[in-house]
Order: sequence, then C-alpha cells, then structure tokens
Amino acid sequence: MSTHQPPMPQAPAAAPAWQAAPGGSYPGYTSPIPVVRTHLGHALASEWTKIKSVRSTMWTLGVFVLLVVGIGLLTGAVVKAHADSSNMDGQNPLTFGFFGLLLGSMCIITLGVLTTASEYGTGMIRTTMTACPSRTRILAAKSIVFFTVAFVVTLAASAFVGMIHASMLSGTGARTPSGSDWLKDTVGVSLYIALLGLLSLLVGSMIRHSAGGITIMIGAVLAPLVIALFMATSSLHSVQEFLFKYSIPSQLGVFYDNTLSGSGPTGWDPLWIMLALTAAAYAGAFALLQKRDV
Repeated sequence: MSTHQPPMPQAPAAAPAWQAAPGGSYPGYTSPIPVVRTHLGHALASEWTKIKSVRSTMWTLGVFVLLVVGIGLLTGAVVKAHADSSNMDGQNPLTFGFFGLLLGSMCIITLGVLTTASEYGTGMIRTTMTACPSRTRILAAKSIVFFTVAFVVTLAASAFVGMIHASMLSGTGARTPSGSDWLKDTVGVSLYIALLGLLSLLVGSMIRHSAGGITIMIGAVLAPLVIALFMATSSLHSVQEFLFKYSIPSQLGVFYDNTLSGSGPTGWDPLWIMLALTAAAYAGAFALLQKRDV
C-alpha cells in the first residue's frame, strides 16, 4: 500500500542579479542621479525661476519703472520751469521723487499679491507643495526672492530719479542733498516699498485670491487718507489727525520730509512700523499655511 506524501515546500527563487532584494542594493549599478538633501537654496532657485519667467513680473516692474522715472522727470521739468516763482530756497531736490514712487507702489503691491495668490488660482501650488513639503521653507523662499527683487528695482529707479533731480535743479536755489538725504531717499524708501510689497505677498498667501488681495492692499494704502479728507467735523478731528499721521502715503512722505501732518512718525520710524506690520502678517500667513490642507 503506497502512502502519498505532500510535496516539500520549495525555497523562493533567487532574485535576478539586476534586481535588488528588499533592503539590498543593486550590485554593480550606480544611479547617475545624485541623492542630496534639499535645503533653502533649492527653494530659492525654484522661486527665482518662477518670478523671472512669468509675464506679470516683467509687466508690473516695467510699469513701476516707467511711473517712477516718467513722473519723476516730468515733476523735475515742471519745477525747474517755475523755479523763479516757487520757493526752492534750501529745499531738498530729492523730495520730488515722492510722487512717482507713490503711484509706482501700486505695481509692487500687485506683484506681491500675485507672487503667492496666482499659484492658488492656477493650481500650481499643489506642485509646489509636492516638490517641497516644508511650507515654512516655501513661504521663506518666496519672501526672500520677492523682497530682493523689489528692493533692487526700487533702489535703482529711485537713485536714478534722485540723480536727475539733483542735477536738473542744481541752479534753482535748491540745496545740495547730504549723505543722510541720499540714504533715506534711496535705501530707506526702497526698504519701505519692498516691505510694503512683502506685506502684500503675505496678504495674498492668506487670502489666496489675486483680485481680493490686490483690492485689500490698495484699499489699505489709499482708504485711510481718503476717509480722513472727509472728516471735517471737530468731533472727528483726533481720528482725522491719526489717519493723516499713519496713512501709508504720509509715512512714505516722511522719507522725503514731506508729510500731511506736523507731528507723527519722523526719521526712520515708518520703516519700523512697516516692519512690525509685516512680521505680524508673516505670523498669520504661516499659521494659516500650516492649518490649511493646501
């Protein structure tokens, strides 16, 4: 009588030489793609590629330079033409760069909002988050790249207009700008405009809507001043005075010694105020970025 024995279990076939076992390595094969640990530099390179390759950057910065230089030259020509009838005795010629920068700041605000909000509109933010899961790094990279671009472009435009005004109005009784004047009216005002644009970038990150973010920022710049102009009653005088002191156009004018109020921020105070506002907005943007899904 024969007995039936079950077949003995066989060992699994060995993996081919080109296939690595779990936890093993590929013998004789080295990947041509280097494995590196990502860092902030990679995020900066990515954001720089984005901001220099989109058309909105060229358009907004181009219009910004056109407004700052064009209005600056026009203002200088008008002042020089009426120098005999205007009081230019001892006046700083760099002051007239204020008008072009005030209008040009709208372009920096627009670009700041678009730097973050446009990615939510196009869906590009999903690709960005997948490539760099660290949301802190993404926000930091966007902020650094945008701030640098805005500062450099504003510095170049304001310095060029300042040199033109100093040369054009040299024979009209205007004083020669001092080193302190040049520092405030070029570096100081450029830092302020760049921080204003960075604040717009953070608002765009929180709102996640381009049109809404731009509307909020333009309203924040212009609305307090417009509202103050219509506060004619004596009961609202203190509120009117506060808005005149701390409205963004008035704070921008502090760098040119040309404010709407006889008191309020002086010297470099507007820069510290804007820095505090930007820091608060950065905290809010970071908190929302961590809380939201995308």
